[in-house]
Amino acid sequence: MSEKTKPYALITGASEGIGKAIAYELGKQGYPLLLVARSEEKLKVLSGDLQAKYGINAFVLSVDLSINGASLKVTDWIKMNNYPLGILVNNAGYGVWGDFSHSALTDQLGMMQLNMNVVVELSHLLVPILLQENQAYILNISSTAAYQAVPTLAVYSATKAFVLSFTRALRFELSKTSISVTCFSPGPVDTGFASRAGLDAFSKMAEKFNMQPDEVAKMAVKAMFNKKSEVIPGFTNIISVYANRILPKAFIEKTAAGIYKI
Repeated sequence: MSEKTKPYALITGASEGIGKAIAYELGKQGYPLLLVARSEEKLKVLSGDLQAKYGINAFVLSVDLSINGASLKVTDWIKMNNYPLGILVNNAGYGVWGDFSHSALTDQLGMMQLNMNVVVELSHLLVPILLQENQAYILNISSTAAYQAVPTLAVYSATKAFVLSFTRALRFELSKTSISVTCFSPGPVDTGFASRAGLDAFSKMAEKFNMQPDEVAKMAVKAMFNKKSEVIPGFTNIISVYANRILPKAFIEKTAAGIYKI
């Protein structure tokens, strides 16, 4: 497939972290990009660099996806410009750390909107467009937190469990179509996530276990193109998830609470 005939890849949360790294990985492979995030300035810088390095189209849309109606705005943008969409990367998301009862409800609901509802909305709105391609992909970014309850990250871990379950079900439903659906669940990644969630102390401790965004992006894109259903990158993360499956839940939750209550 030549660069000219490759369909566009839409990446949410593209301005930094894993989303930004996935943009570079797909750009390197010659895919034109549709970059969505809140920061227009960061997106424009990223777009310019991608176009200069790889000679691809990289269009940007600055929108706060946590606001009701934002997913429809993204869809209208794609339809209005007649972008042939072949890849949807649902990456945008964030975490809120702290005891649930002491955390602002607006923060928790906003996180649920972005981490779950937007994934559902964009998938539902864009599947008809993706089906126009001979081969299309949906890549949903979850987390190893999806495999256990995490005290002080109670809602975040629940949203990621939702993404994992939704992805597997959607994959089955679309199995006889041209769309392959993959869930990618990384552990700690050097993206500043912990600091934004209010986990500064944990951020310092996690540095020794962090994977790098570009490394994670390569693995995520490879898993997507290989049509994998569910991928956990990194040996330590795989062992951790396996332990969650065989050890008593009460023990796992107590251990997690001890780590995250630093």
